[in-house]
Amino acid sequence: MKEATSHLTKSELAHIGNGEVAYIRKMRTEEVAKCFPEAPDIDPNVDLWALFGADGTPILLTDNRSSTFFKAAEDELKTVSLH
Repeated sequence: MKEATSHLTKSELAHIGNGEVAYIRKMRTEEVAKCFPEAPDIDPNVDLWALFGADGTPILLTDNRSSTFFKAAEDELKTVSLH
């Protein structure tokens, strides 16, 4: 098997999927201020979900996981899972 090599720069790699792909992940309350500095104080007992662009740009923060999928569909973004 041939070894795959990439000719993409880090910057080019970071922009793959921009405007086309997004990811959803659960967030802890203490992470919110870093990604969503405009967010108000949030009860630490609330489950939070965030939608991010392929390059990590925050798009949506919500307490309803389904809302992230609706927003992605509204923006015509394909969602991917992170493991």
